[in-house]
Amino acid sequence: MTSKQRVIEGLNHQEPDRVPVDFGSSFITGIHCSLIEGLRRHYGLAERPVKIGEPYQMLGIVEEDLLDAMGIDVRPIFPQRTIFGFPNEDWTPWTTPWGQQVLVSKHFQTTTDPHGNTFIFPQGDRSAPPSGHMPKTGYFFDTIERIDPDFDEDELKLEDNLEEFGPMSTEEETYWREQAELSRGSDRAVSVHLNGTALGDIALVPAPFLTHPKGVRGVADWYMLTSEEPDFVGKIFDRQTEIAIHNMEKLHKIAGDVIDVVVVCGTDFGTQTSLFCSVETFERIWLPRYKKINDWIHKNTRWKTFKHSCGAVEPLLDSFIESGFDIINPVQCSADGMDPQLLKNKYGDRLTFWGGGVNTQQTLPFGTPQQVRDEVIERCRILAPGGGFVFNTIHNIQARTPTENVVAMLDAVREFNGMAAP
Repeated sequence: MTSKQRVIEGLNHQEPDRVPVDFGSSFITGIHCSLIEGLRRHYGLAERPVKIGEPYQMLGIVEEDLLDAMGIDVRPIFPQRTIFGFPNEDWTPWTTPWGQQVLVSKHFQTTTDPHGNTFIFPQGDRSAPPSGHMPKTGYFFDTIERIDPDFDEDELKLEDNLEEFGPMSTEEETYWREQAELSRGSDRAVSVHLNGTALGDIALVPAPFLTHPKGVRGVADWYMLTSEEPDFVGKIFDRQTEIAIHNMEKLHKIAGDVIDVVVVCGTDFGTQTSLFCSVETFERIWLPRYKKINDWIHKNTRWKTFKHSCGAVEPLLDSFIESGFDIINPVQCSADGMDPQLLKNKYGDRLTFWGGGVNTQQTLPFGTPQQVRDEVIERCRILAPGGGFVFNTIHNIQARTPTENVVAMLDAVREFNGMAAP
């Protein structure tokens, strides 16, 4: 069974020959660049600087030799532009604040203040205000909220929160054709992020990819807008959905036969202990728009649809299913109400759990290798039977996680699958 067959069988709720594994196929299932360097060293691979695929979280690109060494079954086609609005091209050396030599796009333009804090510019445009900030002791960027000085909350304009959405450009079409050819024939499943379907993703609301964003761009302001002006937010999402479906039609013509999984939306609806909004609010604002997107996908493609939401979202899982999502990630089992056995019993025949393999807030970064091994084996024991499970951590593997713990995690999956460690 190839990796692609293994993933597809699992997504179809059939038990494959072994648990499929993903690391690095999306911006929410990735690995911090510092860990990639450590893993390459552990597996005896050629030493070379890690390429930064997603600079916002400083996620590294997991190259083919490391995919093989780790036993990964999924590969990505990343968006044509990063979250800071520039393409990854003409790789250039850069030294991180923690001293790692990495490769970044030539458009990765930064400045450092006298205190050692790093600031990054949207679209590589140094004439614009910086849109990201990495503290001297940090390992990734935080978004900088940039509010249009002419913004008037009493005169909301629909187009101001739609300026980042539009028809797929000729440049993007060329990019997708090239990437589709590179991925065609791969024995790994292929995952992509859809463009424009992330309805209200709070990481994107401040628009770190725009030089001078308009509209409601503050995080707190956006949450208040959702509460106070739900009809206005619904109009934004309606127009966004129309544009997204138009672009999906183009994407399907270009690369539809290559793609297996589409990350539709990364909007978080949960905290550690509760929901950000009521089920009723979700069903009023998000559900009909998600359903329109997912219905188009299921009617016209063979793609499986992937919904990311951290937190205590168990009360929303039936609504996610009604919205048409096939996959839930990151399966934050440490949040309230997210017991893995409960989730498997209640939703395991209707949702694929892509994640939940080990706790990235406690066990993986702070536990012993034995504790990591034990948790991984237990999660696989619960989530793997009958398919509907792709092993991944609960969100990205963070900086300063011990390499030996990551290796212990991967070895435990191999152990569960009846395979010898490399």
